[in-house]
Formats: sequence, C-alpha cells, structure tokens
Amino acid sequence: MADPAANKSTLKRTLSLPMMVLYGLGTTIGAGIYALTGEIAGVAGYFAPVSFLVASLMAGFTALSFAELCARYPFAAGAALYVKHGFNSNRVSIVVGLLVIAAGVVSSAALLNGFVSYLHQFISIDRSIAILCVVLLLGGIAAWGIGESVTVASLVTLVEIGGLLLVIAVGNSALVEFPERWRELIPPLDITSWQGIYVGAVLSFYAFIGFEDMVDVAEEVKDVQRNLPLAILLTLGITTLIYLVLMVTAVFSVPPAELAVSGAPLAFLYEHHSGEKGIAISVIGLFAIINGALIQMIMASRVIYGMGSRGQLPAFLATVSQRTRTPLVATTLVTMIVLSFALIGGLASLAEATSVIMLTIFSMVNLALWRIKQTQPRPHGIRVFPKWVPVAGFIISFAFVINELTALLRT
Repeated sequence: MADPAANKSTLKRTLSLPMMVLYGLGTTIGAGIYALTGEIAGVAGYFAPVSFLVASLMAGFTALSFAELCARYPFAAGAALYVKHGFNSNRVSIVVGLLVIAAGVVSSAALLNGFVSYLHQFISIDRSIAILCVVLLLGGIAAWGIGESVTVASLVTLVEIGGLLLVIAVGNSALVEFPERWRELIPPLDITSWQGIYVGAVLSFYAFIGFEDMVDVAEEVKDVQRNLPLAILLTLGITTLIYLVLMVTAVFSVPPAELAVSGAPLAFLYEHHSGEKGIAISVIGLFAIINGALIQMIMASRVIYGMGSRGQLPAFLATVSQRTRTPLVATTLVTMIVLSFALIGGLASLAEATSVIMLTIFSMVNLALWRIKQTQPRPHGIRVFPKWVPVAGFIISFAFVINELTALLRT
C-alpha cells in the first residue's frame, strides 16, 4: 500500500543489507549479555543454552511480524505506522509513537548514566561534564549522516561481537569437550528442570529484542522491501548462534553456580582461561553501553521524523538537512531531551518501565498484523507469514506484559 508521505521523504537510502545486519546486531547484542550470562546460568544451570534457544523462538514470532510489516509499509515511524494501519486509529498510532520515543530517550539516558558510572572505574571525571560531552558527541554522530552514524555504530558492534568471540576463543578447550558432554545440556522431562529453563528464557528474551529499532530507519535502506526483512531474520539467527556457543562455552568452562556469583561473568571466563585480567572485556562492555545509547537516539529521531512527515506531530520536526540528509530538528530535539534526562539521573524505575512499554507495543503490533491480514489482500512481491505467527507473538508478548506488571507491583 502506498504511503502518502513517501513522496515527501528526502532521507537518503544509504544502508545496505550488511550495514543493516550490523545495525541490528548493535541493537540486540548490547551490554546486557555481558552481565546476563551469569544470571541465566544461576537459574537454568547446565540448561542455560536451552533457555537461550527457547527465548529466541519466543522472540522470533514478533520478529517475523516486524519483518512482514516493514515490507508492507517500508516507511519511518515503525510501530506507530503499523498500529495505525491495523487499528485504523490515528489517535492510538500517536500514543504508540510517543511511547516508542519515550522508551528510546529514557533507555538512552539510563545507558549514559550507566556508562559514566562504569567510566569512573577507569578515570575520575565530573559526572555532569562526562554526560554533556558524551551526549553531544552522540548527537553529533547521529546528525552527521545515516551512513556515517550507522558505520560508527557498526564498528562498535564489531568490537562488541569481537569481545564475545574472544571469550569463546580463549575457552575453546571447553568447546572441544562438546562431543563427549553434549548430553549434559539435554534437560530431563521433569518440572524442576523446566522451571529453571523457563525463568532463564524469560531473562534471555530481552537479549534478543532490538528488531523493533531496525524498522525505524526503513526510509534509509536500499531495496527496503527485500533487505530490511532479511536483515531482521539474519540478525535474529546470528544472535542466537553467538549466544548458544557462548553459553555452551560458559557452562562447560566453570560450574554454573560459580559463574552466577560473578559480577562480570565474561571477564571472569576470560581470566579463567587466559590467566590474564579481563580488562579488555570490561572496556568492550563500556563500548556496548555507549553503542546502545547511540542507536536509541537514532531510532527516536526517526520516529519523530516519521510522525512529523505524516502530520501526527508538527511538520517542522520532519525537516531534513539538504547537506547531511538527516532529520536535524528531530535529532537535536532528541539530543536535548536525552541530555536533560541523563543529567537528572535516577532513571532506574523509568528504565524498568520501558520494558513494559515495549512489550505492550509488541502486543499491539502483533495484533495489528493479524487484523491487517484479515482485511487487506496479500501484497505482491513480499514475503508473508501464516496468520498464527502474529497470534503467537501477541500471546507471548502479552504474557510478558502481565509478568512484568506483576513484578513491578511486588516491588
């Protein structure tokens, strides 16, 4: 279906399939996995790899929904646009778009506070000055150009992945044991084992999401209806493979209970196998935090641009620089909001609430695709998935919403 805003777009289609895969990996493989490894090993034990596999399947349904929707509607604004077409409600679409923007800026501000706290382990610097410098740097990168900013994010992503592969490489002796020990990873059919696997899968689920940010740069992707859905699926596949190999290495290297008590489990694994301090792994984790903040800022600015270009927000927010071909007004606005939030600090509860917001949006997007499939004909030339895929995605996402709300009410 043609979008009336498509002819108004002056964003530059710069992003190729490899760049989008790296961008997707940057949104998915973040700082969380550097701490999550030990936590999941603590609840799932030797079945932690199974938890990751189950989580990837759970996230996969929603990823497939986003892959189909970005091919149907290859425009900026992502979830807000999908919900508008699914529910035929401009008001609901605006609310969803604003929630996505809010989640992005709060997450970015929270990550920047985490970055500065982490940075203090290496150098002594005033918190406000550090935040100001880093936010302005990220805002400048985001405004520089989509090709340039995604290239920077991709390079940092390669460093992040390199850190994970380094841990796997130094622990290759554990992988060599796989042919003899693989049976240890197969859970028995008892409730206790699967309870641990389920809890581990719930924790692991958040290590797989990120595809929702990829769709917001749709108007800057080459051959978008082919490359963007494919990039989403490749990102999920590569992430799953890396996580599985990493977790097998981890549980075969040291007892899961020992791994669980480590504050920096991947640095601990590196030290265990190499006999050297895991400073390099810690520094890579620092880069992962800052990369996540950059990608969230890019995402939020594109949602603002997309909503502005469709009349859901003031039109001046869709202003695009003729030189950089980036939405400078939206990027500047996001930079200022993130700076304000980061300087205020105390965002822990808000950051926790963003997961509820995103899971609610996932539920609505899946439901929107199901409704679209009921009312609109199959589009020509794009890949569509069975109707039960968004239904499964909705059920899983909504179950996570209930789980998160229950957890928040207990605290």
